[in-house]
Amino acid sequence: MTENITVRPYTSTDYNDLLHIQKEAFPPPFPAELWWSLEQIHAHVETFPEGAMLALWNGKVAGSATSLITTFDSSDHSWEDIADQGYIRQTHEPNGDTLYGIDICVRPDFRGKGIAKALYEARKQLVIDLGLDRYIAGCRIPGYYRFADKLTVGQYVDRVVSGELKDLVLSFMLGQGLTPVQIIPNYVDDNESLNYAVMVEWKNPSKRKYSKKRATQF
Repeated sequence: MTENITVRPYTSTDYNDLLHIQKEAFPPPFPAELWWSLEQIHAHVETFPEGAMLALWNGKVAGSATSLITTFDSSDHSWEDIADQGYIRQTHEPNGDTLYGIDICVRPDFRGKGIAKALYEARKQLVIDLGLDRYIAGCRIPGYYRFADKLTVGQYVDRVVSGELKDLVLSFMLGQGLTPVQIIPNYVDDNESLNYAVMVEWKNPSKRKYSKKRATQF
């Protein structure tokens, strides 16, 4: 039940809990060196504390999310480029127009309880509170490898958008009201997605006048 979920900013004192979340959410063979380090958590908190979020279920640490602010220009980029290799110091733009999500994870025992949804709702509210134009994120498409011999990545995304196919991550994003706007090659080392990501966007409803209509076919 969503009423049992609270989202608050995380601080450096939450590091052990954050590490625990990541160990459970991304167990081996996920490389341990890719879990957030204490230095990276310090950097998130010092650079953009509002974007550092911790979700609790009945007081138990259940998930986390990290974001930064940038200026959206539709250029191709990698996760490491936009995330400043996880430190966000060099890429966070306080005067930018876009909240960019670089990380979200939920402990397995708490999946299906609305934790990720609560974190996305908190991000949307942050967009509104800060007067930003949009929220965006690079979305994995882990189901694509099963169709890569039959469909281009664009065709796959279109079929997930239409509901003909289901993708574990992209279908969830669509359910949160996010819309695909761009396919980015070589975004992250991800065999299931064949290194592709789909840039998904949620527009601030109070700033609709800024936006241009985009097609959802690729």
